[in-house]
Amino acid sequence: MAEAETKQQALETKLIDKVGEAISAITDAKHVDQVISAVHSVAVLIFTVDPTTRIGDKYGEKVSTSFVPCADERSDWSQTFYRGVAFPTFARVLLLDVASDWLSCFPVSVQKHLYDLFFLDGPVVEVVQVLVPFLHHVDKNAAVDANSVQTNVERLLILCLLENAGVLKMTKEIGDYYQGDSSMNRNLKALSSRLSQILTSIPDKARLKAPPLLSSHLYFKHITNQLLQILDDRVSCNEANSADIVLSFVGEMFSRICRRGLSDLLLSEVTPHVLAHVRRLLNTKKGSVEIESFQLDHTSQIWSKTMEAVTDPYAVEKMAEQLLHQLYAEHANDVEAFWTIWTLFHRNVKHQASVRSIFVDKFLLWKVFPIRCLRWILQFSVLECPPVTNTLAKGDTTQGLLETTLRIASVWSKVEFLQSVPLEQQAYITAALGLCLENMSREELGRTKDVMHNILQGVSCRLENPGDQVRKMASSIAFMFSKVIDPKNLLYLDDSFTGNAIDWESELQTTVGRVRPITSSIENGDSETKTSSSLTEVKDSSSRDKKKKDRKSKEIASFVLADPDEVVDLATLNCGTESDKDNDDDDDNASVSSDNSSVTSLEPYDLLDDDRDLGKQFTHLVDVVGALRKTNDADGVEKAIYVAEKLVRASPDELTHIAGDLTRILVQVRCSDITVEGEEDSAEEKRQRALIALLVTRPFESLETLNSVLYSPNVDVSQRIMILDVMSEAARELANTRTLKPKHQARGPLITNISDPQPWYLPSDASTPWRKVEETGSFHLNWANRYERELQPKPGQKMKGKTRRWSLRSGDRDQSSTDWSQNRFPLYAAAFMLPAMKEFDKKRHGVDLLGRDFVVLGKLVHMLGVCMQCASMHPEASALAVSLLDMLQRREVCNHPEAYVRRAVLFAASSVLIALHPSYIVSALSEGNFELARALEWVRTWALQVADSDIDRDCYSMALSCLQLHAEMALQTSRALESTSGNSSSSIGPMNISLPSGISELTSIKLPSSNVHL
Repeated sequence: MAEAETKQQALETKLIDKVGEAISAITDAKHVDQVISAVHSVAVLIFTVDPTTRIGDKYGEKVSTSFVPCADERSDWSQTFYRGVAFPTFARVLLLDVASDWLSCFPVSVQKHLYDLFFLDGPVVEVVQVLVPFLHHVDKNAAVDANSVQTNVERLLILCLLENAGVLKMTKEIGDYYQGDSSMNRNLKALSSRLSQILTSIPDKARLKAPPLLSSHLYFKHITNQLLQILDDRVSCNEANSADIVLSFVGEMFSRICRRGLSDLLLSEVTPHVLAHVRRLLNTKKGSVEIESFQLDHTSQIWSKTMEAVTDPYAVEKMAEQLLHQLYAEHANDVEAFWTIWTLFHRNVKHQASVRSIFVDKFLLWKVFPIRCLRWILQFSVLECPPVTNTLAKGDTTQGLLETTLRIASVWSKVEFLQSVPLEQQAYITAALGLCLENMSREELGRTKDVMHNILQGVSCRLENPGDQVRKMASSIAFMFSKVIDPKNLLYLDDSFTGNAIDWESELQTTVGRVRPITSSIENGDSETKTSSSLTEVKDSSSRDKKKKDRKSKEIASFVLADPDEVVDLATLNCGTESDKDNDDDDDNASVSSDNSSVTSLEPYDLLDDDRDLGKQFTHLVDVVGALRKTNDADGVEKAIYVAEKLVRASPDELTHIAGDLTRILVQVRCSDITVEGEEDSAEEKRQRALIALLVTRPFESLETLNSVLYSPNVDVSQRIMILDVMSEAARELANTRTLKPKHQARGPLITNISDPQPWYLPSDASTPWRKVEETGSFHLNWANRYERELQPKPGQKMKGKTRRWSLRSGDRDQSSTDWSQNRFPLYAAAFMLPAMKEFDKKRHGVDLLGRDFVVLGKLVHMLGVCMQCASMHPEASALAVSLLDMLQRREVCNHPEAYVRRAVLFAASSVLIALHPSYIVSALSEGNFELARALEWVRTWALQVADSDIDRDCYSMALSCLQLHAEMALQTSRALESTSGNSSSSIGPMNISLPSGISELTSIKLPSSNVHL
C-alpha cells in the first residue's frame, strides 16, 4: 500500500514537471509551431495522438524524440493527470493564453485532434468543473481576449455535453469510476449535487450572443433526453448501489431543472416516455391490472426511486402539476392516467407528508385543473385505488374520502370563500365536492360530523347570490346531496338538470366565464344615441329574456311622443287587452260567412266567455286605482294591471293628481297572488311597464313616491330591485324620447347703416312690381281694387305657401320655429339620482345596503350609472358627477367584498367619464373648483388598484376599460385647456389656471405631444 502511494506520488511529480515545462514553452513561444509542440508533448503522455496531426518542420524532430508511454502506463498517466492538480493548471493555460493568442492560428486538424482532446477525451466530471467557471470569470484578467476565451469555452461545452452525450458519460463515471474509490464514495452525494448545480447553471452563465444550443430551451431539452437514456440504461443494470447513485443524480437534475422554471419542458419529454411504458404494460396485462404488476415491474421501480430522490417540495409540486396537464394533452384515459401518476409519485405520497398535502390540499383547494384531471387526483390521492373502466372506484378504506369531503365542504360553505375566490376556482371546488359526494353512501355521510350542515349553509348563501353560475353550483350540490340522502326523491333546483347524474365537465367548467357582467355600450344610430346596459339578474329568466326585451323595445319605441291636442276615446284603450291572451291564429278564423252563422250558433259554447265579455272595461285611472286596492278580486286586479299602461300613456288630466297613488299601489301589488301559475311573468311585465309609463309621463310625482318607498321597511328586496330596474328603464326611455322645442333663429342686425343709399321705406331692387289682387266669391264685395307686391324676405325668413296640411295636431303650430329634442332626461336627472343617494348607507329596519342587501346596492349603483349615461354631455352631468363619485369613494362601496357591487361601481365610474364634457372640467378648474379633479383622480388610482389586485376577471377587464376612458377624457381635457389658453392669450392675455399643490401631485399625468399636466 505504501509502495503504491510512493509510486503514485512520483508519477504525479514527474507529470507536474512535464506540465511545467510545457507551460514555460508556451509562455516563451514566438511561433505557433512552438505552442503546438508544447501542447503535443503533454498530449502524448495521456492520449493516443492522431498521427495526422501536423507539427511544423522546425520542431517535428523534437516532438518525435519525446517520451511516449505504453498503453498501461498511459492509463496511469491519464488518471494522475485528471485527478490531481495538473489538469486544472494546464487547462487554465489552454483556455486563457492559448485560446486568446494562438488558437486562431492552429490548423483545423491540430485543434480537433490535439487541443480538443484534453476536454473531450478526459473524464467529463473533471472537465465540466474546469470549463464552466471560465464562462463569466474572465474579465478580471485584462491580458487575454475575453470574447475569444468565452467563445472557445462555449464551443467546448457544446461538444462535450451535447454532441458527445457528456451527461450520459458523466453518470457512467459516477457509477463506475468513482464507485471503487472509498474516499470519493464518502463525498459522492456532495459531488452529485455540485455537478447538477454546474450543469443547470450553464445557460444562465452563457453570453447573450452564445450559440442557440446553449439557450435554456434547447440545452435542457438535450440534457433531458440524455437523462431519459440514463434511466433506460439503468433498467438493465444489476448493480443496486451504482443504480441508486445514478438515480439520485438524475433526481437532483430533475429538481434543479424545475427550479429553473422549465418543468413544462421536462414533463413534455418525461410524460410520453412513462405513458408509453404504462400502455405497453397494460396491453400485456389484458383485463384487470393489479397493483402487484406495477410494483414488480423493474422500469416502474426505477422511475419510483428516481422521483423519490427529488426531495424539493417545490419541484415535486411543479412536476405533478405539469404531469396532469401533459396527460390531459395526451388524451390519456382514467386507467392510464392513474398508473402513470402512481408510477411516479406513489413512493413520495406514501413516505413524504408534504407531497401528500400537495395532492389532497393544494390540488383540490388552491389549484384549478380540468375536471378530468380532478378525477385523476381524487382517484389517486383520496380513493387510493385504480379506477374501473374510466369511472371513479372506491376502495376498502373510506377514511380518506370522508376527511377530504369534510375539508372541502367546510371551505365551500364559507361566505368569505365565495367573496374572495375567482369563479373558476369556485366551480372547480364545487366539482370536487360533487365528485366526493357521488362516491359516498348515506351511512358514510352520517358518520361525518359537519358535512351536512356545511353543505346546507353553502347552498343557502349561493342561492342568494345574483350570479347565475353561482346559483347553478348550489343547485348541483343540492342535487348530489339529495341523491345521497334519498335517491328516489331527487331535488331539482335548476330546470337545466335532468336525469340522475351530472356531467361536471360540461355543466360547470365549460360555462365558467360566461357570467353576465355590468356592461355599457353606446351605439350611434340615425342622429341619435342609444345607451344600453345590463346587470346580472337576481332571478333566472333566461328562457324568456330575449322575447321580453324585443317586445318591450318595440312597444316602448311606439310611445315616442304624446300629443296633448289629440282626442282619444278612453274606452278604446281596453280593446285588445283580452285578445292579447289568445293566440294570433284565432284572428284569421274570426270572420265567418252569414250562411254558416246560423249553423254555428246552434253549437254549444262555454258560458265563461259571456262573463268575460260582460266584464268591466276601465276607462279612468281612478277606476284602475280602485281595482288595484281590491286585493280580494284577483281578476279585477289583473285587468287593472293589463290596462294601466295604456291609460297612463294617454296622459289624461287626472294623471297629475293620481300618479303618486297609482305608483305606490303598483309597487305593492303581488303578481304571484293574483295570477294563475305560469302567467306571473306576463303580469309582472305589465306592472313594470305601467310604472315606466308613469315615470316617463309624470316623472316628478312618480319619483317622489318611488324614492319614499325605496328604503321603506314595508317592501322587500325584490320590490326594491324592481323599483331600481324601472327607474333605469324609464331613464333610458326619457333619454331616447323625441319632443318639440323652439328653434333658435338668428336675428338680423339691430343697427342699420345710415349711409345706405336706398331709404328704408322704399322697396329694394329685388322686390317685384305692384300687381292687382283678383278676389272672387259671393262673400266679397269689390268696393275697391287692392294691389300688392312681393318684398325681399328677411334673413332666415321662409315664405309660407297657400297649401295647408290637415292633421290632429294644432293648426297654429309653426313648423319652421320648432325643432326636435332627443333627450328629456337631463331635466329630471337630479330627481332620479339625489333622493336615491341620500342616506343609502343608513341601516334601517329591514334595510342594510352595505351589509345583507348587497344586491340592492349593486342595482342602485348601476341605476345611477345609467342616469349619468342618459345625461351625457349635458350640464346636469357635471353637477351630479361630484355627488355620485363621492358616494362611490366610500370604502364600503368601492372595496365591497362582493364582486357584483365592484362591477357596478366600475360601470358607474365609467359612465361618469363618458358623461362629462371636457369643457365642463376646464370651466371647473378655471373657477377654482377642484372637487371634480380630485374625484376623477380617484377614479384613475382606484381603477389601477382593481386592475392590479382584483380576483374577479370581469372587474379586471372593466377596470382596464375605465382606465382607457380616463386617458381619453384626460387627452380631450388637455386639448380643451390648450385651446382655451390659446384663445385667451390672443384676446385678453395668457390664462393661468393655478392648481393647489395637492392636486398637482395627484394629477401628474403627462400626456404625449402636450404641454399640459393633468
